[in-house]
Amino acid sequence: MTLHRLRTTGAVALLAAAALLVSGCTGSGASSEGADAKAAADPAKVSGTITVLTHRTDWVQNGTMKKYADEFRKTYPKVTVKFEGITDYEGEVKIRMNTKNYGDVLMIPGAIKKNDYPKFFASLGTQAERGEKFQFTAFTTVGGKVYGQSPIGVAPGFLYNKKVWKDAGITDWPTTPAEFLTGLKAIKARTDAVPYYTNFKDMWPLTQWTTAMGSVGCAIQANNDLVDHDPWAKGSELRTIDTLLYDMVREKLVEKDPSTTNWEGSKPQLAKGRIGTMWLGSWAVSQFRDAAEKAGTDPDDIGFMPFPAQVDGRFCAVASPDYAQAVNVNSAHKEAARAWIDWFTEKSGYAADNLALSPLKGAPLPDVLKPYTEKNVKFIELDQARAALVDDIDNAAEIGLKKPDYRQDLVDLARGAKKGDLDGFLGDLSKRWTEAARTTGS
Repeated sequence: MTLHRLRTTGAVALLAAAALLVSGCTGSGASSEGADAKAAADPAKVSGTITVLTHRTDWVQNGTMKKYADEFRKTYPKVTVKFEGITDYEGEVKIRMNTKNYGDVLMIPGAIKKNDYPKFFASLGTQAERGEKFQFTAFTTVGGKVYGQSPIGVAPGFLYNKKVWKDAGITDWPTTPAEFLTGLKAIKARTDAVPYYTNFKDMWPLTQWTTAMGSVGCAIQANNDLVDHDPWAKGSELRTIDTLLYDMVREKLVEKDPSTTNWEGSKPQLAKGRIGTMWLGSWAVSQFRDAAEKAGTDPDDIGFMPFPAQVDGRFCAVASPDYAQAVNVNSAHKEAARAWIDWFTEKSGYAADNLALSPLKGAPLPDVLKPYTEKNVKFIELDQARAALVDDIDNAAEIGLKKPDYRQDLVDLARGAKKGDLDGFLGDLSKRWTEAARTTGS
């Protein structure tokens, strides 16, 4: 992923437009609400030129996406696929969605509320139908219909340099946050590496911490439980997750100045052993191993470990979708757009190329997760029955579980750039959430 901060040019206008979108103003994007993108009956008859918006700017630039399009045309010879790689994907696309001009196929931005999917995206079919074949359909289902399909699944974890951790004297995965902090302190004391890298400046990596939810207590209902429980209560999953991030920064186990981090630059730095650890997802392993090859270091030094928590002596990891592809409800070529999504999900090899979980049910785990298999890590998928209500509460509370802002504030608090203490900070989040939960959906 290569998302970056919102550009400052025209910031006032852009942020105002974003506020309208997130608060429910759909611009002209709701004109075809309820439309379907039907599967192609005869590939030879599907035609049109479609634009695919993507966050994979690296693969647009190096020609990889064009190779996928060339393969696609062998099945759909009358369809031309064009790609638009967007660096600040979240920032730019959510603004464009106030118009009809947001491509024919796009990755669904995290800022779009789930209940609003029918306003912006065409249905891909019923969950009952798609759920028989594909994983993760519940994440994009509204009213029994599916509005997006992720081409890959991911598991959250720490990308780490095995050699750095070994040089620090650690060969076993930490099983508690306290053990993990001890490991980072050993890296700081015994190596020249930055123990943990926040990627603070690029913002989006901070949103990845929410993906740890469910791993702490191995709880399938972790997301649904946010409706009825204080997310930051003592012993809660989010409190455990956010406290670990806070403690790493407070104890100076991260880069000296988080405001100067660089996502692309962090890849070769970790590969070379100048960075020890980052919290990301299994999707990132292939990118970091590629960086190792380019840097002339051993790709096998790139490791992946779960969140430091166990239930009954066993680690847990949440399998979840990456960005889901969707058809613009305003597209003039919905059949061609749907054809692209179907082919890209089932036939392109994109999941294998990214060493990622396949969205196809029953597919084998990728080799990158072999260590998880060997150590009997349990995979779970969070129930999504109340996901839309959780999003509504989150928006009403103005916290942003899927946005970077509150964790940037948390990092600033921990490094002394913001006044206050952790209990007060998390207490404020709790108060805002519980107040919003009392009034939302009632």
